[in-house]
Amino acid sequence: MTETGFEKVPARDRRRFPGISSRAYEHPADRSALVALRKLSGFDTVFKALSGLLPERSLRLLFLSESVRVGETQFPHLHAMLRDACYILDLEKVPQMYVQQDPNPNAMCIGLDEPIIVVTTGLVELLDEEEMRAVVGHEVGHALSGHAVYRTILLFLTNLAMKVAWIPLGNVAIMTIVTALREWFRKSELSADRAGLLVGQDVQASMRGLMKIAGGNHLHEMNVDAFLAQAEEYESAGDLRDSVLKILNLLPRTHPFTTVRAAELKKWAESRDHQRIMDGHYPRREDDKDTSVTDSFRQSAAHYADTVRTSKDPLLKLVGDIAGGAGDLGGRLRDKFTGAAAAGGSGTGTAAGPEGKGGATEQG
Repeated sequence: MTETGFEKVPARDRRRFPGISSRAYEHPADRSALVALRKLSGFDTVFKALSGLLPERSLRLLFLSESVRVGETQFPHLHAMLRDACYILDLEKVPQMYVQQDPNPNAMCIGLDEPIIVVTTGLVELLDEEEMRAVVGHEVGHALSGHAVYRTILLFLTNLAMKVAWIPLGNVAIMTIVTALREWFRKSELSADRAGLLVGQDVQASMRGLMKIAGGNHLHEMNVDAFLAQAEEYESAGDLRDSVLKILNLLPRTHPFTTVRAAELKKWAESRDHQRIMDGHYPRREDDKDTSVTDSFRQSAAHYADTVRTSKDPLLKLVGDIAGGAGDLGGRLRDKFTGAAAAGGSGTGTAAGPEGKGGATEQG
């Protein structure tokens, strides 16, 4: 058996996607950034020079010496899942995969020319076969998209920000870029979740896996519908103060919150885009070079506009209302924060009681 062959593929009947482009499953914000990068002439040369400043080779040696490399004689069931995921997404070269001793459930895909997938023992012991299959597909999705490029830049800039923290405004400028990259990073995780679903083709297994990552191996104590309801409550509950706290909680994170990931994946699983892929209608890798950067950014902008329009978050609802000419900004902000009810739509208000309109509602 060769590293690029697929002679030993699990017998379970699942769809395969020959020649599929990562654009098929990428989140619009993720896709637009990737398309732009692929269009930059000379970017690969510059980035490889930049990557020499990072300890990628050291990490490869570290995993080789301190972790267990997955193969036919070590973790063979993970080896079969990895080859199956590459077969389904038509990734020709199977990445190396390692299992690292760590009780915390985690997985990652690192490296540039030759990505490496690393999963922890905590994750292997936590998930069942189909849940793990979705995780392996998630990481293969990262490899197919080339997400390691952004991840490496993010690591470099984060390290640089710490070194130049003493320079006036220098750290501010770099951290602005880091914050934008983290926003991309979070969207790339949503893209990879979709890739995991395309590989596993079992939305319930994907939901269970995310739920276990949040609450541990206690399925008999958890419920997928109730877990998804938490995401709904998180989005819509509270007032503008809660909206600000959500932003502050999210900014330093590289991953979206787990309940949000589950809700986003379920929404995509029920979408027409997902159904078209399953029916065999999807963008092909051979057409990536002809993809329009302008169209990709337009789709990304449309997605964010739709998010603002449909969101139940108090701050995003306010932004949407203001954009639609719903009233005076200062008055509405004061009303939201103080709990005052608007009087006659003039932007002035009086104190509201417990049943007043100061809090968020469940209406979209």
